[in-house]
Amino acid sequence: MNTRSAAGALAALLLITLLAGCGTAGSGTAGSGTGDPNDPPAASEPDATASPSASPSPTPFAIALPTDCRAILSDGVLAQLDGIPLNDAAFGPSGVGDDGTLTCIWGDPGADTTNLVTTISLMNRGPALDMLNALVTDEGFACFTPDGGTRCEKTWPNTQYPVTDGRTLFWRDDVLIDTRYSNLAPEGYTSSIVEHLFD
Repeated sequence: MNTRSAAGALAALLLITLLAGCGTAGSGTAGSGTGDPNDPPAASEPDATASPSASPSPTPFAIALPTDCRAILSDGVLAQLDGIPLNDAAFGPSGVGDDGTLTCIWGDPGADTTNLVTTISLMNRGPALDMLNALVTDEGFACFTPDGGTRCEKTWPNTQYPVTDGRTLFWRDDVLIDTRYSNLAPEGYTSSIVEHLFD
């Protein structure tokens, strides 16, 4: 039990260090590069011995939040979602909100559990740091640093059905991509959104 607590504290400290220096691009060596919400971190962990730069982080460039749930996904990801309704009114509000946040809900309202909900919003470094650290220390999320940002993820068994649920978050340059899903994790989903927004 003490070993687990120490490991959680070390993971939180590493995340703080990584986010404190995330003004520069990360190594990009994480996961399989597919962006699947179920992707585990790569065997090659970020270099925890590298010291953050003493110089101030550059001001992040302004990223325009997207307005189209399909346009942010590659053809390959869209093919995996073929036949699944997007933003059905039965799931509640979706699309572009008053603050510019984009909510994309993939799911059939007739299905018991299969769905995927992504919100893309603006979030400053401080609140992002607090949230991601809380996910690591309190909920056991794993975090790593692909594509110049920070990605945190966790999966768990659904409490009612024999399927996998999970959550994947990616933060970079004051933009947060937050995806919660149940029994629907298209390969390359998060990576496709990251590529559309930042490349």
